[in-house]
Amino acid sequence: MSDADAQQPTQDQGENPDFDTMTRDIAEVPAVEVITTVAVHLMSAAAVNLGLAEEGPEHKDLDEARKLITALAGLVTASATEVGSYHAAPLRDGLKSLQLAFREASVVPDEPGQGPGEKFTGPVFGG
Repeated sequence: MSDADAQQPTQDQGENPDFDTMTRDIAEVPAVEVITTVAVHLMSAAAVNLGLAEEGPEHKDLDEARKLITALAGLVTASATEVGSYHAAPLRDGLKSLQLAFREASVVPDEPGQGPGEKFTGPVFGG
Protein backbone atom coordinates (compact mmCIF):
# COMPACT_ATOMS: atom_id res chain seq x y z
CA MET A 1 0.00 0.00 0.00
CA SER A 2 1.39 3.44 -0.89
CA ASP A 3 1.46 6.44 1.46
CA ALA A 4 -1.35 8.04 -0.54
CA ASP A 5 -3.55 4.97 -0.02
CA ALA A 6 -2.83 5.00 3.71
CA GLN A 7 -3.93 8.64 4.04
CA GLN A 8 -7.28 8.22 2.29
CA PRO A 9 -9.82 6.18 4.26
CA THR A 10 -12.14 4.07 2.18
CA GLN A 11 -15.93 4.22 2.21
CA ASP A 12 -15.94 0.70 3.70
CA GLN A 13 -14.14 1.96 6.81
CA GLY A 14 -17.00 4.35 7.53
CA GLU A 15 -14.67 7.33 7.91
CA ASN A 16 -15.51 9.06 4.63
CA PRO A 17 -19.10 10.35 4.62
CA ASP A 18 -21.20 9.98 1.52
CA PHE A 19 -21.86 13.67 0.87
CA ASP A 20 -24.35 12.98 -1.92
CA THR A 21 -26.51 10.96 0.47
CA MET A 22 -26.12 13.57 3.23
CA THR A 23 -27.17 16.33 0.82
CA ARG A 24 -30.24 14.38 -0.29
CA ASP A 25 -31.13 13.66 3.34
CA ILE A 26 -30.92 17.30 4.44
CA ALA A 27 -32.91 18.38 1.37
CA GLU A 28 -35.78 16.19 2.57
CA VAL A 29 -35.94 17.80 6.03
CA PRO A 30 -38.67 20.46 6.19
CA ALA A 31 -37.44 23.99 6.91
CA VAL A 32 -39.65 24.16 10.02
CA GLU A 33 -37.81 21.19 11.49
CA VAL A 34 -34.39 22.69 10.76
CA ILE A 35 -35.39 26.04 12.28
CA THR A 36 -36.88 24.52 15.43
CA THR A 37 -33.90 22.20 15.87
CA VAL A 38 -31.47 25.11 15.68
CA ALA A 39 -33.64 27.10 18.10
CA VAL A 40 -33.67 24.24 20.61
CA HIS A 41 -29.87 23.96 20.39
CA LEU A 42 -29.54 27.70 21.02
CA MET A 43 -31.97 27.47 23.96
CA SER A 44 -30.09 24.55 25.49
CA ALA A 45 -26.72 26.25 25.14
CA ALA A 46 -28.08 29.48 26.61
CA ALA A 47 -29.60 27.62 29.57
CA VAL A 48 -26.26 25.94 30.29
CA ASN A 49 -24.47 29.30 30.13
CA LEU A 50 -27.05 30.78 32.49
CA GLY A 51 -26.10 28.14 35.04
CA LEU A 52 -29.41 26.28 34.71
CA ALA A 53 -27.84 22.89 33.92
CA GLU A 54 -27.24 20.17 36.51
CA GLU A 55 -23.68 21.40 37.08
CA GLY A 56 -25.11 24.90 37.60
CA PRO A 57 -22.55 27.60 38.23
CA GLU A 58 -19.71 25.48 36.87
CA HIS A 59 -20.67 26.47 33.30
CA LYS A 60 -22.19 29.89 34.00
CA ASP A 61 -21.01 32.48 31.48
CA LEU A 62 -23.39 35.40 31.03
CA ASP A 63 -21.43 36.87 28.11
CA GLU A 64 -21.90 33.63 26.16
CA ALA A 65 -25.54 33.40 27.26
CA ARG A 66 -26.18 36.94 26.00
CA LYS A 67 -24.83 36.05 22.55
CA LEU A 68 -26.87 32.86 22.33
CA ILE A 69 -30.09 34.53 23.50
CA THR A 70 -29.62 37.36 21.02
CA ALA A 71 -29.08 34.87 18.17
CA LEU A 72 -32.15 32.93 19.31
CA ALA A 73 -34.24 36.10 19.41
CA GLY A 74 -33.21 36.97 15.86
CA LEU A 75 -34.03 33.48 14.62
CA VAL A 76 -37.38 33.27 16.40
CA THR A 77 -38.45 36.76 15.34
CA ALA A 78 -37.38 36.36 11.73
CA SER A 79 -38.89 32.90 11.30
CA ALA A 80 -42.14 33.31 13.26
CA THR A 81 -44.31 33.96 10.21
CA GLU A 82 -42.61 31.17 8.29
CA VAL A 83 -42.99 28.42 10.90
CA GLY A 84 -46.52 29.32 11.98
CA SER A 85 -47.91 29.96 15.45
CA TYR A 86 -47.97 26.27 16.36
CA HIS A 87 -44.16 26.18 16.29
CA ALA A 88 -43.45 29.85 17.02
CA ALA A 89 -45.42 30.11 20.28
CA PRO A 90 -43.31 27.61 22.28
CA LEU A 91 -40.12 29.11 20.84
CA ARG A 92 -41.23 32.58 21.96
CA ASP A 93 -42.09 31.22 25.42
CA GLY A 94 -38.70 29.57 25.75
CA LEU A 95 -36.95 32.73 24.57
CA LYS A 96 -38.84 34.89 27.07
CA SER A 97 -37.98 32.47 29.89
CA LEU A 98 -34.29 32.67 28.99
CA GLN A 99 -34.43 36.47 28.78
CA LEU A 100 -36.01 36.63 32.25
CA ALA A 101 -33.50 34.11 33.63
CA PHE A 102 -30.69 36.24 32.23
CA ARG A 103 -32.09 39.31 34.00
CA GLU A 104 -32.30 37.36 37.28
CA ALA A 105 -28.76 35.99 36.90
CA SER A 106 -27.25 39.40 36.24
CA VAL A 107 -25.69 41.26 39.15
CA VAL A 108 -26.71 44.53 37.49
CA PRO A 109 -29.75 43.78 35.30
CA ASP A 110 -30.06 45.51 31.92
CA GLU A 111 -32.65 48.23 31.54
CA PRO A 112 -35.88 47.00 29.91
CA GLY A 113 -35.30 46.87 26.18
CA GLN A 114 -31.53 46.54 26.58
CA GLY A 115 -31.35 42.85 27.57
CA PRO A 116 -30.22 40.08 25.24
CA GLY A 117 -32.40 39.84 22.16
CA GLU A 118 -34.69 42.65 23.24
CA LYS A 119 -33.78 44.69 20.17
CA PHE A 120 -35.70 41.98 18.29
CA THR A 121 -38.46 41.18 20.78
CA GLY A 122 -38.98 44.48 22.53
CA PRO A 123 -38.73 44.84 26.32
CA VAL A 124 -39.36 41.67 28.32
CA PHE A 125 -41.07 41.87 31.69
CA GLY A 126 -41.78 39.11 34.20
CA GLY A 127 -45.15 37.55 34.50
